[in-house]
Order: sequence, then C-alpha cells, then structure tokens
Amino acid sequence: MKYSTQLLGLFTSVALAAPIDLSRSDLHKLFIRQDVQSAVNASLPNVTIFATGGTIASQGTSNTQTTGYSVGLGVQQLVNAVPEILNISNIAGYQISNVDSGSINETISLKLAKMINEELAKSTVSGVVVTHGTDTLEETAFFLSSTITSSKPVILVGAMRPATALSADGPLNLFQAVTLAASPAAHNRGTMVVLNDRIGSAFYTTKNNANTLDTFFSTEAGQLGVFVNQVPFFFYAPAEPVGRVTFDVANVTDLAQVDILYSHQDMDPYLFNVSIAGGAKGIVFAGVGAGGMSRVASLNAERVFNATGVPIVASHRSSDGEDIVAVGAYGGVGE
Repeated sequence: MKYSTQLLGLFTSVALAAPIDLSRSDLHKLFIRQDVQSAVNASLPNVTIFATGGTIASQGTSNTQTTGYSVGLGVQQLVNAVPEILNISNIAGYQISNVDSGSINETISLKLAKMINEELAKSTVSGVVVTHGTDTLEETAFFLSSTITSSKPVILVGAMRPATALSADGPLNLFQAVTLAASPAAHNRGTMVVLNDRIGSAFYTTKNNANTLDTFFSTEAGQLGVFVNQVPFFFYAPAEPVGRVTFDVANVTDLAQVDILYSHQDMDPYLFNVSIAGGAKGIVFAGVGAGGMSRVASLNAERVFNATGVPIVASHRSSDGEDIVAVGAYGGVGE
C-alpha cells in the first residue's frame, strides 16, 4: 500500500488529538484505504468508518492488562490491524474524536449524525461503521437510530478488551461490523450494534455487564441475528421497532439539557429543584419498579412542574419492562 507523506501527516495529527476540534475545515475523509494513488475496486461495496475512540482504539502496557488502558489508536491503525476487510469492501475513514465514550458529548453526536446522513446520501456508499467505546455506546446508537434518515445500515461497534490484550476482541468485531455494513441484507433494519458475534437493534440493545465480552444484548426483544463463520444471519425480516421516531438534525446546532434522576429509597425530592437551577430543560426520572418514586418526591416534582413548566417524564430503573404508572399533569406519577 502506498500513502503520501501529506496524508499520513494529516492522519497522525488528527488521530492523536483527543478530543478533536470538530470545527476544523480539514476534518474530512482521511484516506481511501485500498491505494490512495489509484481507483478503488469497483467490484467491492464502499463502507465508511467513523472513529470516535474507546477501548477498541486503546492500548495497555502489557498483553494481560484489561483495565486502566489509554485511548490513542486512530482510524487508520484500526484498519491496518484488520487488512482482511479490504477483501470485502473499499474503506474510507473519518476521525470524529479519540476519547473514552464517557467523554462523548452533544457536539460529537450531532457532528456524527450529520456526517453519516451526508455519507449515506451518496449512491456509492453501501453502509457506515462507527467505532465507539462501550460504556455509552448504547446512547450513541439510540441517538443515531433517531436521527439517521437513510435505509442503509449504520453499525456501532466496540471492544471489551484493548487492542494490546491477549485475545483482543476489537479486530474481529470490526471485521464483522464492516461485513454487515456491506451486506444488502442489512438494509431497512435501522442502526445496529455488533459485538461478540451478535447483531442487535440500537433501539433495544444495552450493555449488561461491565467486564465480560458477552455484554451487549436485549433480554426481552432478543437479537436480530448472529455471525456464523463471519457471515451475518438474521432471524427476522426487516422491521421497524415499535415507537421509533426519527428527527431531522440537519439544522440543529445544540441539544437541550435533559437531566436523568435515579429513584431510590430516601430519594432527595429537591434534586428536581437542583436540576432546574442547573439549566435543565427537561427531566427524566428512572423510577423504581415500573416507574414509581416516593410520595414526597412525586409531590415536589409536581410543584416544580407547576412552577416552571419544564417537562418531567417517568421511566424506570429496571432494565426491562413497561412504564405502567399513571401520568399526571406534569408527566409524573399517580398512585
């Protein structure tokens, strides 16, 4: 493979920045992987990778270290580690950020959604892969599921072990994600999550274990499919998740602050006041059971809503189930 000094210099400067200045004019396609000196293989589908950082782009100080590692690998290094994907697709890459997923913010998320919509609007692009840290991968996946307007596949992928670890899972996860993004069978299925041989819907998939490889799955809705010998097999025909809504963010420059409050025994009812004082334009509370909270907290939430008009919406802290609490005037709880 041949790469110009200019391209490699651009890659290095972008890949090592953490976070990356998203206002920069040079934040565009970093490379066409096959050979920047010649045309890509017209017989292969085109897949674009958007890299954001995370464990999949991290290195430790030994091959047994699986905690305390550091983000630092860029998108081209991720592709270099899996040259086999060049046999199944033409790869182009963008470095959106290079941070742990806890540092992903609305600036990065909005930029990502806009760039993906623009990329998928090109007739030559078959699908998109987003490499991401696992801690908040489900949040970005759900956001993209709600803001991507194309029927082409968008695949979120990460790793539970850094690139330097024994049996690192990132390379195979990336290979499978690119395979899925290039597959015609992946169309009209919305945004998906790929880790550990499983294909999940971004609408339902959550991280269920802090450490194990088998962590991303949906316990109630189930998986969309699996990989067998690196070939994706779907269990169902394409279908829309019930309740999924898509928003146009093309002209959106910032997102409103929405605080999430966790309900528990002896919950401080004045957390609602604190959120409003901190600038929240909406509050979601993760209630106990099917969405409840203490009577004291509920009454204060109603007072806060009546005084401010800021929406307060009930959810639940349990991983599955439906909200069955009655909805009051403030979107809160009735008993």
